[in-house]
Amino acid sequence: MQHSFGLNCKGRLLNLSKPIVMGILNCTPDSFYDGNLHHSETKILLHVEKMLQQGATIIDIGGMSSKPGAMEISEAEELQRVIPFIEKIRGYFPDAYLSIDTFRAKVAEQAILAGADIINDISAGAWEPEILDVAARYRAPYIAMHIQGRPANMQQNPTYQNVVTEVYDYFINHIKTYTEKGIHDIIIDPGFGFGKTTEHNYQLLANISTLGNLSKPVLVGLSRKSMICKPLGIHPSEALNGSTALHMIALQQGASILRVHDVKEAVECLKLFEIFSISNPS
Repeated sequence: MQHSFGLNCKGRLLNLSKPIVMGILNCTPDSFYDGNLHHSETKILLHVEKMLQQGATIIDIGGMSSKPGAMEISEAEELQRVIPFIEKIRGYFPDAYLSIDTFRAKVAEQAILAGADIINDISAGAWEPEILDVAARYRAPYIAMHIQGRPANMQQNPTYQNVVTEVYDYFINHIKTYTEKGIHDIIIDPGFGFGKTTEHNYQLLANISTLGNLSKPVLVGLSRKSMICKPLGIHPSEALNGSTALHMIALQQGASILRVHDVKEAVECLKLFEIFSISNPS
């Protein structure tokens, strides 16, 4: 079932009554899929323009890889990677919705001041709790992701008694904390591939509608991940078709935001899902 949500982005309403696409912009040299593809300012801006023209509603800007085994960079380097680009993107595309993909409070705050609207935190506030104060202070929508471990070690034997129940309970507790902090626009991300086996990922995918019972928009990041590549025996560069297949499943389960590398194909998926939903009202 698709809930109707809206996010307050610096006084602008981001309507989530229909699912939307978030385009990934990695300002990193070591992303698992598109690292170093967008290293120059011109290439960054052209890529953002392309994603917006193809129908992305949000551009998610990250300066540090969170792929399995990735090591953390310094705060100074992360700031150097993302802040100039956020300023440029905001200047060239004033109507775009921008999110900053970081777990660091200072990076989040500087990004908001540079023009970002939304904070996307893979740690859900666990690694630098001050980031929650930043979200509350600037009334920024806050994306909280579930992760077991940290990127450097998260895929070393992740274990759950029941991954769906544990992720659900995790968000119940965290949403309470966020609300008490004064954060009201909360998006939850089950964290596909972040401290989960392939089996865990598919169990979560089958139960996105269960997470929807938390009455918060659900973001899914499935694009070109190992849960597609491992079963099919392919490289991430070959995983567009598999990504699209799983995006449709996620939409049927009630996902509100698709975080993707390939905007055009994801938007086409949304359009067909909308036609299907109109033809088959629940």
